[in-house]
Amino acid sequence: CYSPVPMLTNDLYERAVTEIIEPTAAAMRAEGRPYQGVLYAGLVMTHAGLKVLEFNCRFGDPESQVVLPRMESDLVELLDSAVDGRLHEAECRWSDRVAVCVVVASGGYPGDYEKGKPIAGLGDAAAMDQVMVFHAGTRRVADQIVTAGGRVLGVTALGETYREAAERAYRAVDSIRFSGAHCRRDIAYQALASEGVAA
Repeated sequence: CYSPVPMLTNDLYERAVTEIIEPTAAAMRAEGRPYQGVLYAGLVMTHAGLKVLEFNCRFGDPESQVVLPRMESDLVELLDSAVDGRLHEAECRWSDRVAVCVVVASGGYPGDYEKGKPIAGLGDAAAMDQVMVFHAGTRRVADQIVTAGGRVLGVTALGETYREAAERAYRAVDSIRFSGAHCRRDIAYQALASEGVAA
């Protein structure tokens, strides 16, 4: 996953808001269930237009792992504004930097997978410049971090370009080792194409 999304034009953004988000919020209000808080909309662009895959009343994972590192505003202040009904007064500021997140999964995922595999290299990855390692399917056993789920880690890197961020993320991913570890090697390829870079 990556942020920002170069294919998301202002027109497409406005369509998502007016065709999906606002009608959804209006329907909840009409049912006497007004919503205040985080609403994650999983959307896909099809030949027939924007379609909803899912809604979640939480931040998306790993989507938040590329969005929040770019946020320059105070997240707590924004959430307080939402709770207090004054979000329209708040300003959300964003860095121009790019973020790319690569999910490292257990062998067999999304099917059956083994748990309890010791993970090495976490410190090396986390020590890399502009890299963050988010734990998902992990747990601590004594003094060792082991796998405990299908999606084990989200490795996010920041950069000035998609290429720089993707290269950093994959360098960090390659320093992490556990039995059966795998990840997609095409993350951000569409954004790389927008920079004129072959994935």
